Formats: sequence, C-alpha cells, structure tokens
Amino acid sequence: MEIKILCTKLMKPFLPTPPHLQRYKLSFFDQISEKEHVTMVFFFHNYNNIDMDEQLEQSFSKMLTHVYPLSGRYDDKDEYCSILCLDQGVSYTKAMTNDTLDNFLNKARNDFGLAALFSPHVNKNIDETNFLVSPIATVQVTKFECGGLAISIGMSHPTMDGFSSFQFTSEWAKVCRMGTPIDKINFFRFNMGDIFPTRDITGLFKSTPIPVIPQDIVVKKIVIREVVMSRLRKKCIDESGGTLTFQPSRVEIITAILWRAFILATAIINGYLRPSLLDFPMNMRSKITFLPQVKNSFGNFMIGVPVKFIPGETKMELHHFIILIRNAVNKIVDSCQKANSSDEIVSMLVNSYNKSFRSPDWGGNDEVDKVMCTSMCKFPVHGFDFGLGKPNSIFFGMKNTQMFWLHDFGPEIVVQVDLKESCMQLFDRDDDIKDLIFIRDAKL
Repeated sequence: MEIKILCTKLMKPFLPTPPHLQRYKLSFFDQISEKEHVTMVFFFHNYNNIDMDEQLEQSFSKMLTHVYPLSGRYDDKDEYCSILCLDQGVSYTKAMTNDTLDNFLNKARNDFGLAALFSPHVNKNIDETNFLVSPIATVQVTKFECGGLAISIGMSHPTMDGFSSFQFTSEWAKVCRMGTPIDKINFFRFNMGDIFPTRDITGLFKSTPIPVIPQDIVVKKIVIREVVMSRLRKKCIDESGGTLTFQPSRVEIITAILWRAFILATAIINGYLRPSLLDFPMNMRSKITFLPQVKNSFGNFMIGVPVKFIPGETKMELHHFIILIRNAVNKIVDSCQKANSSDEIVSMLVNSYNKSFRSPDWGGNDEVDKVMCTSMCKFPVHGFDFGLGKPNSIFFGMKNTQMFWLHDFGPEIVVQVDLKESCMQLFDRDDDIKDLIFIRDAKL
C-alpha cells in the first residue's frame, strides 16, 4: 500500500482573528500536559460526494474562526504560557492511496497500528519535536481507491485534551454536514487561562517520570458485545460474595480486566509480580460544582487518577481491582468537590502527582510497570458524520505509550490496546482476554 501526498497547505481561519484575541493565555493544566501530538483517524466507506473536498476545507476554515488558537503558534518568549494567534495556519494535507478501504481493514485485523499510516503528514522541514515552531493542529484527508476516505486530525496536547479534541471534531463534522453559517458556530469558552493561570512550576513537583524510550508498540482491537458485558458484570458480583456492594460500570469492569491481564503479562516477562501504576485520565469539567463556567471550556482540564497495584497487598480477584479503581476515582472527585478555589484544585493535583506519577517510588521507578486507560464512553465518537455517514473504524494514536482506549459503538464497547510486542503476546493469552471477542468485523 502506498500513500501519495497530493498537496499540503496552511489552512487559515475563514475570518481573521481580531487584535484583542491574538494572544491566547494557556492554563496551568495546559502547562503540565504531555508535550506530544495525539492523533485520531476516522475511516469512512461512503465517499461519493464530489463536493466533499470543498465542504471539508470550508467547514474547517469556519471552525478555525471560532477555535482561533489552533491556527496560532506557541510564543517562544514564554514557553507554554501563551499562543500567538496570528492566523499562521493549520497544516492541511490531501493524499491518496492505491488500496481499498476493505482491503486495508482486513490487513489491520492483526495489527491495527497500520492505521497510523494515515496520520497527518508532517513536513520534513519542520522539527515535529519542537512544539514552539510546529503547527498546533494537523489534518490529512486521504482518498482510497474504492472511494473510501480517511480523515485524520492531530492535536498538540498542551493546547487541548481529549474532551476538547472530540468536541472540536464533532462540531466540525456537523458544520460540514449541515453547512452551518459562521455566526452560528459558538461552542467553546476560552477561559481556562483566567481560572487556572500558568505559574512557575520549578520545584512544584518532586521529581519527573522516567523518560519514555521508543518502543515497538503493537495495536489490536477488542469488541465487547452487550451479552458478554452482562455476563461479566454478573460474574464479578457473584464472585465477590457480597464484597462488591455497588453495581460496577462497564468502564470499571473492562478497565479491571485489561489492567489485571497487563499485570500478569508483565509478571511473566519479569519473572515476578511487580507493582503497577494505572493512569486513568478523568475529564473534570462536570466534577467541580463551584466552577460551572468550565463545562464547555477549551483546553486541558483533566486529572490523571493514579491507581496503584501493590503485590501482596492487592488481591488478584477481579472485584478487588474494580474496588481499587472506584476508590481511587472517588478520592480525586471528593477532593475536587470539597475545594473552594482554583488554587486548592492545583494543590490537590500537585499533592496527588507527587505521590504517584512524579514519585520516585512510582512514576519515577523503573521497577513499576505503567499503563494508561482512557475512556471516551458516552462521547459519541462513532457518531461523527461529515455527510459520509458514521465512521466504519476509528484509530487513536500516542507515541510510545502503553495504553487502553475505550469507546462506545452503540450498545457495545470497542477497546484499542496499545502494548509493547513482548507484552501483547502474553496479554493475548490471558484467560479473561480470550473470553472477550477480538475484532473480526471490518465495519468496526
């Protein structure tokens, strides 16, 4: 399969950004986020509209008029504290491939990481690792030989989190499909920098996590059918013998299964059961009652919930993992709900991170196995309709990170598993994972 780049240009806002908006203040949560691009690729079968190219470009340009920071650049005079919104533009690439979408999806059944080939093209003259000069957002639209389409978008994490990325893409799809007038596009608030201003973080965190070393990541997909989910929930409750006094959510059950399988796989690799740290990012926009104005705020407002597995202390039954996850989430939510100011929220986060992700005993310890699990459930990522119908498949990408991505597909849940090859081979053999159904349907 070959992907041929047809053209790359800088897409600018439909209307110029007014002077009073030409410096966008980043927030504390933007400041401490990971310095990398996060990619989403949406695959569509029904590309038969000859005007779709123009509709995609025009609607995207309209979106940039409202979400103006995306077409700016980080100000190199105060690194990651502000964006100069001078309409420098978003990198927008058109491409084509000599393969069909069905053929590609068949190939991707054993390694869905092939979908990364459709990630936005990066100009070779741009240092992708230098966030201060590279575009904040990148887009690529790739046509398949059969008429299928891949729409990929990459977002700089210090500018926006998962919620912001999904909201932007969802609105872009609606504007493209419905031809929404530019004066009707208004869905974000740009107030996070005022509520949580950037600060001097020197000495704020006790230590830094171990540098991520590039790994050969293998990607697979699991589709968890509704009937399987019901059986798992009943099994968890029955096996707990009354210990599980609440009805566990789908996300809690699936996360517990995935994490335990990961822990057992790493135990085989290392020859002994090791501590494990699960990073469970949580969108905080609806969790903090004294800040109702952040419900639709652009930027980053997530807190990584640290969940710790300690060999000999944490029992290995599934319901114990479910309780561990719920207690960790409730602890963070309770702390945020008791807070009365943004400073208290920051203090809580710093304290939590210093005891987990930034701790020399956990995040800074190479004897601790780390994995992330992010849930997009209840956010209709499979409902993004640009006028092509709903996407047939979705790929998410973060470089060199072992993680699980969860999202809804109607009543079912799709899990994208990104693990090192050595870990994936053992993860696949876990009894719980074998009980789940690995994807076999190209439509998913």
